[in-house]
This record gives sequence, C-alpha cells and structure tokens, in this order.
Amino acid sequence: MSAHIPTKALLLAIQSDPTSAIAIVRHLNPDMVCFFLHESHKEVVESQIPPALSRMPQRWDWIFTPSPESFSACQKALAQGLGPLLTIWKVTPGELVIDITSATVGMASAMVLTGFPFSTKVLLFPGHPFPSVDQAIEAITKVLSQSEASANPWDEEATRLRHEACYHFNHGSYDAAVKGFHTLEHRISGGLKPFYRALADVAQAYGLWDQLLYRTAWEKLKGGIKALELASVWGGPPGMDRLLHLLKGNLTFLERIVLDSKDIKPGVSLDLLAWAKRRGDRVRDLEAATHVLLRALEAFAQSRLFTQYHLKSWDVSLEQLPEDLRDTCRRQFLNEIDGKYRLPLQAQFQALAALGDPMGERFVTDWSKMKSLFDAADHALLGYGFEPIKPERFHQLYELVIKLSGVAPTDLPEFPTLNV
Repeated sequence: MSAHIPTKALLLAIQSDPTSAIAIVRHLNPDMVCFFLHESHKEVVESQIPPALSRMPQRWDWIFTPSPESFSACQKALAQGLGPLLTIWKVTPGELVIDITSATVGMASAMVLTGFPFSTKVLLFPGHPFPSVDQAIEAITKVLSQSEASANPWDEEATRLRHEACYHFNHGSYDAAVKGFHTLEHRISGGLKPFYRALADVAQAYGLWDQLLYRTAWEKLKGGIKALELASVWGGPPGMDRLLHLLKGNLTFLERIVLDSKDIKPGVSLDLLAWAKRRGDRVRDLEAATHVLLRALEAFAQSRLFTQYHLKSWDVSLEQLPEDLRDTCRRQFLNEIDGKYRLPLQAQFQALAALGDPMGERFVTDWSKMKSLFDAADHALLGYGFEPIKPERFHQLYELVIKLSGVAPTDLPEFPTLNV
C-alpha cells in the first residue's frame, strides 16, 4: 500500500512511543484515524502526533482499553466503540486499514478480530520501536512491498466463507448466498474477484428462477455462465467443469420456457412440480409447496387438453366438450367476470377421461383413493382449514402428481448443488 493509494480510515494501536504511529500516519495519509490506546497515553497522541504531521486527518478519535495486555478488555472496548464510530464516519466494509505494529498481543488480537468485518488490510512492520520517525518511514516504505508487511485476513477466510455461501445456496437462501459471494468479491485480494462476482450472478439467477421470474432469471444466468467461464480461466476451485455443465442444462430449460410463444407452456408444469419438490425435500414451506403442487397438476391437465385436443380450460367452447359434460359446464362453470366457461381442476380431468385420454382415465379410476389427499390439501392452512399439512401427506400428493402426469422425476429441472 503506497501513498498513492488513498486510505479512508485507519485503526492504529499506540503506546508510549509514538514514532511508528507518526510514520504510518504520514505514509498512509488517511482521511480518518482511530487510535486504540490506554487512556494514560492520550497525552502522547495530543501533544506529539499533530506537530509531526504535514497533513492532519480530516477526523480522528480514540478508543480506550482499560488493560492493553488483556484480550477480553481490548475486545470489549473495540466491540462497543469501533462499529458506531465507523458508522458515524460512513466507513463501509473494506475501507478500514488496521495497523498493529505498536500493539500488545491482546490489543492486536482484539483489533484483528473486531476489525475483520470492516477491513481488508492488516499491517505489521518489523523493527518497532524505531530510533526515529525518518528511519521508521524508510523502513515502512521498504517493507510495504513485501507480503509479510501486510495481510488481508479475508484471503485466508475465503474458502470457509465460500463454503458458507454455497451452504446458503444449497438450502434455498439465495439472497444470503448472493450477499456472501459479493462480500468475498469486494474483500479478497488477487485475481479471484471476477470468480466470486460470477458466482453471485449465478446465485441471483437461481433466486429469480425460484420466484418464477423466468425471463430475468434466464438473462441473469446466461450472463453468469459466461462470466464464470471467463473467471475460471484464471483459476478457481475444482469441479467447475461439472458445475458449468449443469448450469448450461438449466439455461436450456429456461430458454425453452422463455422463448415458447404458445398460450400453454409445458415447461412451466415441470418447473412448478420441481419448485414444490425442492420445498418438500427440505421440509420447508410445505403449505406453499402443496398449493403449488396442485397448481402443477392442473397445469399438466391444461397442457394435455390444449396440446392434444386444442381445448383451453379457461375459455371452453361447449361444442369442444363431450356431450355428457356440456350441460354441467353450462350450469356450473360460467365465469361471471369474463363470461367464459372455465373448467376447475377435477372437471379438466373428467373432460380428459371423457375424451379417452389416459391421464384423465387414471384420475377418474383412482379418484376414490385420492380424495383423502385432496381433502388434506383443502384443509391445510392455505386451503380453507386451520391445520398445517403433514410432510407425509405432501409426499403422498407429490407421488400422486408424478403418477397422474406420467412425468419421470429425471424430467424435472434440478438446481445444482454448489460444492466449489
């Protein structure tokens, strides 16, 4: 870090000898300085540091530790004072530099631990105490280019934090995963910043997809894959080829939905079923998953009616229906809002059965066995009841939808598991 790279904020340990502190402030020329010290050394800061500087920081303050040798005392003082001070100074994460050259072991440990969320640079200059300020500046300038003079604690933590972000992604917390990858992008050193930015884009794409925002998810994933391919050229963890293969398969699935201009999109039926399955596998949001599961079943029926018989369930022409269903439709299924005949779920399968379709025939044949499952869904909290759906009921209903639709589980889009 040279004088040409601006330092916004500096957390600086100081004791009775201010020589190295003066040299470091001169060299870094920070906009803001927070001195970390025992209160007995406050006079040193006030009397010796300002006269030695050609340019004063715009703002400065101090945090006192009652015991410089005690880690717990130092950590408590910093935990209470550093965060609020940086908030007042409008210092964002990554803009704080920490210098522990003059710190005791207790002070240094507390400074690194407490300052970790805010800092990407920790400085330690060998040779302290220096005989003079000029010699200190000369020594600091000489060793700044050496890796041992400074360290970015985020570099060593990157693997753990990346795995944490992957964990969030794999458990459906896409916003948390995006935040984790973006944090790594902004905090780490070196050439992996584009890699983490690409992972953040990919995680955001799946978050959009999970909200059923197909076009925006498709566009985001398309860009994320390109960025990940480029970033991987410069390095990255093992397993990237397999991940990219899975991502491209998902991109193809999304593309089929987005570019399908027909009124009925068969891919949506598969995706709704996959959406519900993800919740069921995690035993999470089962109420919403049950609701979507029934919607997926209806979407399969709508798709079959439209693709095989050119019949729109939401705008039925009576002449298209088998004769024995026309009177029922005329009496029960007229929508008073738009004046169109609209078949509900059960009527759609009855129409399919009357048309000789195997899907409808399976539904009608097994209806007596299925009634209890539909009843359980109706009595769930998002039906019209007051009891949560039981996991076993959800899984039974899922297997029923698989059976009725004739879909193989391998046909469903599967979100990747991030293990990078």
